[in-house]
Amino acid sequence: MIPTEIGVPSARNLMIDDNNKELRMNLDLLEERRELALIREHNYKRQLQKYYDSRVQKCTSDAGDFVFRNNEASGQEPLGKLAPTWEGPYKIKEVLSKGAYKLE
Repeated sequence: MIPTEIGVPSARNLMIDDNNKELRMNLDLLEERRELALIREHNYKRQLQKYYDSRVQKCTSDAGDFVFRNNEASGQEPLGKLAPTWEGPYKIKEVLSKGAYKLE
């Protein structure tokens, strides 16, 4: 700004004051906008979880059942194009949490 614009009220000076007021108001509303975004995110994740749970088929096994183990996870046999994908059968010795099993 040049010195003459400071003393004389002009449209440019008035816009700067209005702009500062709007910036302060936006800062005041920022926390509310963040809370609304967080609520929308939680709703979206809940809907996504509900959709997934309705489509997935949960498979549970009990102690004493026979299962196959993925060869890639165990790493006992070399992986190759013609290598077997599964190895076993193994007997479930103990059921651990979240789909984990102790095998014999």
